[in-house]
Amino acid sequence: MAESNKTEKATPKKRKDERKKGNVFKSKDVVSVVSILIAFFMIVQLAPFISGQVREFYFKLMSTAGTAEMMTITQSSQLYRQAVMVVFICTAPIMAAMFLVAFVVNGIQTKFLMTGELLKFKGNRINPIQGFKRMFSLRSLVELGKSIIKILVIIWLVYRSILELMAISPDLINTSLDEGIRFMGDRIMSLVFLVCLIFAGVAILDFAYQRYDYEKKLKMSKQEVKDEFKQMEGDPQIKGKRREKQRALSMNRMIQMVPQADVVVRNPTHYAVALKYNIDEDPAPLLLAKGQDEVAGRIIKEAEKHNILMMENPPLAQSLYKEVELNSYIPSEFYQAVAEVMAWVYEQQKRSIPGGGDSAETQ
Repeated sequence: MAESNKTEKATPKKRKDERKKGNVFKSKDVVSVVSILIAFFMIVQLAPFISGQVREFYFKLMSTAGTAEMMTITQSSQLYRQAVMVVFICTAPIMAAMFLVAFVVNGIQTKFLMTGELLKFKGNRINPIQGFKRMFSLRSLVELGKSIIKILVIIWLVYRSILELMAISPDLINTSLDEGIRFMGDRIMSLVFLVCLIFAGVAILDFAYQRYDYEKKLKMSKQEVKDEFKQMEGDPQIKGKRREKQRALSMNRMIQMVPQADVVVRNPTHYAVALKYNIDEDPAPLLLAKGQDEVAGRIIKEAEKHNILMMENPPLAQSLYKEVELNSYIPSEFYQAVAEVMAWVYEQQKRSIPGGGDSAETQ
């Protein structure tokens, strides 16, 4: 029932989380087939070199056996070391190529993921109930089917080749040893190549199935998508508290700008706007702070605390509050009205008594 609810494609976050766990898409059959093909190609290319090494060791072995009346332990050890060395020299390039190709192909599929998550101990891996379920899962049945098909294909091809060889075996008696060996080698290589082609077809089907199965396992229910969205965007209540905190910080910064103002225009308590104008630096008066109701009260209180001039002009205060953004110069349509305010400010500053701290206020 739970699986039937998973109808949504996996989100990027879901894919990223699964990748961190080491759950990535890959097909082992693709790696195996490519490795076998490379090994087959290497054997064909290195066949003269391998046959030369084997022939040289064979002649050395026959020479030693023909000249020695009794094989000593030292000679046996030496021949054994030479045999191991011949096997290593002949197989090392092939094994190295297979390892490199397997690493690259596997890395291409997993995008070279390196994680130790799969090495961690997990109790469900040794849980007999979970193990029983895995044994009879769809994946296990598919893997079993692939293995049976591979075995049947190999048995059928070998049986067919043996029948063909039995039909022509009388003719092989009249050929030389070298020709017979060459003929058998060609037949074996043809058989291997045919097996590789069939396995390549199986690998393509396995790749498609593994992709389908991987995407199916990553699917999410609509509720999981919603929960993930909430987790990424944040819970509405937490977001509200975060926004409230940000507004409070912004408000505090705005209130801290009030002492730098030249005048506060108010209405008389519903709206308050703090303006600053430096005739030598500013192209127009700058709006440092603005507020309504409670915020207006804080601006007025801060202005009184620092003896900032205040003017009651309800229409202008309301218009500046609605039309002008914080830390913005007033637009041209307010130049005349604000100019009258600033002229009044300069007049009050000239009349102020040196050392006096009283604020001036007018209707």
